[in-house]
Amino acid sequence: MQYLNAFLCGGILCAIGQIFIDKTKLTPARILTGFVVAGVFLEAIGVYAPIAQWGGAGATVPLTGFGSNLAKGVAKEVSEKGWLGVLTGGLTATAGGITAAVLFGFLAALVFKPGEKR
Repeated sequence: MQYLNAFLCGGILCAIGQIFIDKTKLTPARILTGFVVAGVFLEAIGVYAPIAQWGGAGATVPLTGFGSNLAKGVAKEVSEKGWLGVLTGGLTATAGGITAAVLFGFLAALVFKPGEKR
């Protein structure tokens, strides 16, 4: 059942993104940024945790999960270090994911021939 829930949750998030692409003039970059902001907002109001509990990886892997992790990291660091945590908490909480993205992007650039699209 966990696989089905993850598939449904991730599918719903993808469908929302596709609707934004098809029905608005927003660029994909703005839509992706909107997903991160939505994750932060939903975490801040306490709604994202139940969604992540139900959807598992379907909720935590997409960009909404990244936004949720940013919000959790900031909240944790602010409670421990005060207002300095606003600047350090998000990066501390997501450092592993950011590092993996940079590393795998670099490795892909070494393996494949990067170039401009024509």
